Amino acid sequence: MGKDIIIGLDAGTSVVKAVAFNSEGKLVAKHSTPNLYTHDENGHAEQDMDRTWTAAADVLAGLARKIPDLDRRLIAISVTGQGDGTWLLDTHNRPLGPALLWLDSRASGIVSSKIAEPDYPEHYQRTGTGLNACQQSSQLLWIREHQPERFAKAATAFHAKDWLYFCLTGERATDPSEAVFTFGNFRTRQYDDEVIGRLGLNDSAELLPEIVDGTLASHPLAPDAARQCGLTAGVPVILGYVDVICAALGGGLYDGVSTESGCSIVGTTGMHIKLVESPDKATLDPACTGYTMCFPAPGMLAQMQSNMAATLNIDWMLDVALEVCADLGMTADRRALIAIADKKSRFYRMLLPCSIPTFPMPGSEVRSSTRMPGQALSG
Repeated sequence: MGKDIIIGLDAGTSVVKAVAFNSEGKLVAKHSTPNLYTHDENGHAEQDMDRTWTAAADVLAGLARKIPDLDRRLIAISVTGQGDGTWLLDTHNRPLGPALLWLDSRASGIVSSKIAEPDYPEHYQRTGTGLNACQQSSQLLWIREHQPERFAKAATAFHAKDWLYFCLTGERATDPSEAVFTFGNFRTRQYDDEVIGRLGLNDSAELLPEIVDGTLASHPLAPDAARQCGLTAGVPVILGYVDVICAALGGGLYDGVSTESGCSIVGTTGMHIKLVESPDKATLDPACTGYTMCFPAPGMLAQMQSNMAATLNIDWMLDVALEVCADLGMTADRRALIAIADKKSRFYRMLLPCSIPTFPMPGSEVRSSTRMPGQALSG
């Protein structure tokens, strides 16, 4: 049997999971393990970096146990993970305390001050992204102000997937999506010195890793990491784009043909996403909100607005429907309502052969094309 397996590794906030597909795109096996984070009343939300890497290595080893001859069959491993946050390394390439997560809100006061500055609209014009307490830029400002000794020891600032990529390959890198919407210009897909300077982070520029586009480059699995993962050294490892971009791509945002599509992902965080063919077609919000992220297709972008309590909205809608059913003397549950909504959406898609196809994704999500009149609810 030749090489026919591709593995996707995802470092989620609460679960680290790995999924193996064959070269025809069919699921072969999956493995996952819980990940933990801590939080307190001060808005701190943190995750142990070593534990996250150990969890990632364990799920890869779990796949190796489930798939016969995985070593000989493995084509590549691709890594993605939760977005934003700050995962610091010291000069010895060791974690410099726990990572600050995207859930962390300690930098909210700093963000409020930055947004009030007169040159903030220029920052937004370059990044296409509103400043937020979850972003690495604002978190670095907080660390510099409140933990100066820690800041002084920092040598590298990673995101979650960047940390795992480093553990797997030894390479200090980040992807275009997270690097650019935080510190760069979406028109050039590179870091922007003007953006970094306006943030007041010129002294942090050396912490930022090289931007590596996983659609163009990969690095080999390092020997130590291979032993820990139960795999063979040298297999190509690809640094994927941030998780929301990978989910949108897998959900059908771009099918290689249409450049006028959109999708909504309803999970822990809700994202309403529009595909943009080129930077000159991007639409920036006068209120300076939302995200503009590099998309893994030449010149393309994904623009989005987020809802930080998306699944709660679905729960509310289902509860309202259950109350209506009860008032009418009908018996129903959430699973039955979701099945009805999915059946209705499939019927509408059959009536619209011109619509962009959607593909099943795990979890509770709403996905649609801008050419469809309704949204497909799956769960």
